[in-house]
Amino acid sequence: MISRSDDLEILLAVVDSGGFSTAAELLGIQVARASRAVTRLEQQLTTTLLNRTTRRVELSEDGRIFVAQVRQGLAQLEGAEEQLRLRHQAPAGPLRIDAASPFMLHQLVPHIRAFRESYPQIELELTTSEGFIDLLEKRTDVAIRIGELQDSSLHARFLGRSRLHLVASPAYLAAHPAPQSAAELAEHDCIGFTSPASLNQWPVGTGMPINAAVSASSGEVIRQLCLASQGIASLSHFMVADDLAAGRLIPLLTDQIQSPHPREQVNAVYYRNTALSARISAFLDFFQPRLSL
Repeated sequence: MISRSDDLEILLAVVDSGGFSTAAELLGIQVARASRAVTRLEQQLTTTLLNRTTRRVELSEDGRIFVAQVRQGLAQLEGAEEQLRLRHQAPAGPLRIDAASPFMLHQLVPHIRAFRESYPQIELELTTSEGFIDLLEKRTDVAIRIGELQDSSLHARFLGRSRLHLVASPAYLAAHPAPQSAAELAEHDCIGFTSPASLNQWPVGTGMPINAAVSASSGEVIRQLCLASQGIASLSHFMVADDLAAGRLIPLLTDQIQSPHPREQVNAVYYRNTALSARISAFLDFFQPRLSL
């Protein structure tokens, strides 16, 4: 049986994503169902909520007013549900977490089993994005972000700092003498990020822009290239701590690395207008002391 709240959730997804096809994909439903839900609401309200064009949909004036009230009402409903769950100390429901693939693989995945055993009623959905995402568009509850935060519309919990390293494999250094200064990096094969460009400003001296011999969008791919002796990389401690301990990677210019540095920051972010639900609180309280930054 289709509930009115289902239709309202679909309406918000269409508005936030800018179209029926994208909303349907995000929700895992057919486009026709999304279209019927909005049409059903418009018929019940005897007004047009969305102005449809061939490229996208836009809110009508009535739709703008209605959607603002719907957001507030659904937030209150979710808050009420969470309060009831809190009374029984049993956080439940879906929780969507997004993080860059290296953080997901090295910091979250090893503890997922223990988290699920502790909170069996929380339904985890894990996604990986190498860049910053729009939490509303991707329907994400919490995103883990590495580096300095820019968006003031987000709440954030500071999780800690992960210091930066310049690293290379023993095999690479056997063929290329280790640099003794930032200037000597220009003589080496440097592995960089495809974007943003700021990640290729390495934290040595007063800041060292590098010309990448090879680039990748994922920090995990860069780590694997480094392990495969393709050059020198600048990576966070949480990614390479085991490699350093095992001797698979060697730290370079350790006395010249800038610290503290904005790229060291690790934060969990969520929207300021969203109450910190029991699910989010449970997730952050569980994972923060287990992180090896």
